[in-house]
Amino acid sequence: MITIPFNASAQNPVNDATTPLHLLQPDYPTPYGAKTPQEIKATIDKIYDFLEKTTPAGLINSKTQQPITDLKKLDENSIFTPGTFRLTSYEWGVTYAAMLLATEATGDQKYADYTNKRLQLMADIAPYYKKQLAKNNKFPSPIHGFLMPHALDDGGAVTAAMIKAQRAGLKADLKPLIDHFMDYISNKEFRLTDGTLARNRPQPNTLWLDDMFMGVPALAQMGKLTGDVKYYDDAVKQVKQFSERMFNSQKNLYMHGWVQSMEEHPQFHWARANGWAVMTLVELLEVLPKDHPGYNMVLNQLRAHIKGLVAYQDGTGFWHQLIDRNDTYLETSATAIYAYSITRAINRGYIDKAAYAPAALLAWNAVATKVNNKGQVEGTCVGTGMGFDPAFYYYRPINVFAAHGYGPVILAGSEIILMLKNNEFEINDSSLQLKTRK
Repeated sequence: MITIPFNASAQNPVNDATTPLHLLQPDYPTPYGAKTPQEIKATIDKIYDFLEKTTPAGLINSKTQQPITDLKKLDENSIFTPGTFRLTSYEWGVTYAAMLLATEATGDQKYADYTNKRLQLMADIAPYYKKQLAKNNKFPSPIHGFLMPHALDDGGAVTAAMIKAQRAGLKADLKPLIDHFMDYISNKEFRLTDGTLARNRPQPNTLWLDDMFMGVPALAQMGKLTGDVKYYDDAVKQVKQFSERMFNSQKNLYMHGWVQSMEEHPQFHWARANGWAVMTLVELLEVLPKDHPGYNMVLNQLRAHIKGLVAYQDGTGFWHQLIDRNDTYLETSATAIYAYSITRAINRGYIDKAAYAPAALLAWNAVATKVNNKGQVEGTCVGTGMGFDPAFYYYRPINVFAAHGYGPVILAGSEIILMLKNNEFEINDSSLQLKTRK
């Protein structure tokens, strides 16, 4: 037997004539509408509390397990106090920048203090280890990768965060570390003959889309810090030359990898790599002088990329592991990076906020569902090399200890808070809309 629902107040059957059916509440899989800044900060705080406990800022002696409080007693047994994540990884460069932004967005100094403590520690121990490595380049050091880099991953993102921290007022002597890694990016990292940042893996003369982010934001920040236009010029050149080879102008998406020797270039539009690219574009524009000859090219590239990304957003608010293949899993870190980048582009006036803000808010609501009660970020793809077959991307594992998810979620929440401070949203005829001010 089928029961027909009745309107309780009028005792009339619920049908098109008696009830505004368009106002019935959909069964959304992701919360719909704009969260409050307080709700967003509560999510960020969960992550902060988890990271503050699990990534201590200190040193111990690996043999005695005793804390090292006197930096004059550093030796080959000195290591960072063991934690859940590596303090010098590129993922943690993103996290350091994110904590700085969280303080800007909320006014809560604890986030910036998280970054400053750890960067201060690196600055404090760097002179000793630089001296030791000059004598023996295999001398054990907790910052060995940064001081003896073999790839942009070893310090590009951390260097960009160091410059941001210095510009924000951190008094630590970061200049030697910044100058050291910028010399690596500008003069020692492998490049193609036209100067494009490249790697010789998995094939000779390979471009990794990831390297736009591993190199360009540091170049851009160095341009801002020093005023030297050569850093801006190199940053713009990288965007131009990566995009000419790797951007699909029909889909407005980037491929993950490009190999010079290949006659055909298989296109796998991996979500997180596209995240690194769009974040690079928005962060370059933020410091690139508007009168720089490459400014409009970068701006147009950002607009095209965001247009392409939003076209593939899933109804849950997430994006798929391979953006244009909706039978791949929904991935958290990329979704967070897109939420951040789209919102920052809105806040900087690069794109139409009425058109794109609802998608960014939906993305944040999706990401927030992946922050568990421990403050861990779920649903993040682990570190990923480059493949030229679909199975490689389809079956990459996800893990709460994939460091790539933490900084982007903090960035996204912080930027959303900044947007909410200057804009109002409403449910208008059932849909989320930017509220027009009269």
